[in-house]
Amino acid sequence: MNKIIENTKLSASVLKMVVEAPVIAQKRKAGQFIILKIDEQGERIPLTIVDSDTKIGTITIIYQIVGKTTAQLAMLKAGDVLQDLLGPLGNPTEIGNYGRVVCIGGGVGIGVVYPLAVALKKAGNRVISILGVRSKNLLILEKEMRENSDTMIITTDDGSYGIHGFVSSVFQVGMIDQGIKVDRVYAVGPVPMMNAVCRITKPHGIKTIVSLNSIMVDGTGMCGACRVSVGGKTKLACVDGPEFDGHEVDFKLLSNRLKMYCEPEKEAYEKHRCGCDGN
Repeated sequence: MNKIIENTKLSASVLKMVVEAPVIAQKRKAGQFIILKIDEQGERIPLTIVDSDTKIGTITIIYQIVGKTTAQLAMLKAGDVLQDLLGPLGNPTEIGNYGRVVCIGGGVGIGVVYPLAVALKKAGNRVISILGVRSKNLLILEKEMRENSDTMIITTDDGSYGIHGFVSSVFQVGMIDQGIKVDRVYAVGPVPMMNAVCRITKPHGIKTIVSLNSIMVDGTGMCGACRVSVGGKTKLACVDGPEFDGHEVDFKLLSNRLKMYCEPEKEAYEKHRCGCDGN
């Protein structure tokens, strides 16, 4: 059992949860994740570890309400407990002093990019962050990202804040087309966004790391649910990733696999909202 310390909204559909997990807090590194289960009958879901406090033994996760389980998570309060919490899982981000790095986060992917920006800044890199959301009210971690970036650019699809446009376009026009040297790129967010960034960087030979949010069950390489194709070979996001060379990822296959359970998930969510599932 893991006690919830905080569960607060960052935007209309994105929440931050702080949970007691002293062992995970001590061992976690940027890029790693946990798998949690709310109760005995609950679904197992993977979530990136955004931050940790080793002194008080807590970890911070950020999640978006997209289905039944995340809707149930949002209903929990400080003092409630989670049935199971497994981690840290996955390979930590390879951190080095590369020079000028660009951290690109889209939507809730900003929560994944944040610990990377922190670690890269500490390693001595010049960090340029480009964050994109559909609208201003969906932006998360703006203050925290600014504190760990040398330059930060915000884009919104509707033009309600920052630059009106997409992160990929801003990156292309504002940096690549200007001939600004970029040593490494980290891109996390919706599959189309990560794919677009990789298409921009590949002709220039800029190493681009993406974090894949493939469907996952056990998180230890046993079930095979999170398989992805990287460099023409089958990899497991949980044990081989979750980060991969974006230029080698088969984004079309990834996108198709992510759509496999959309309808059942939508149905379960609607039943939960109307109370038809008994929970």
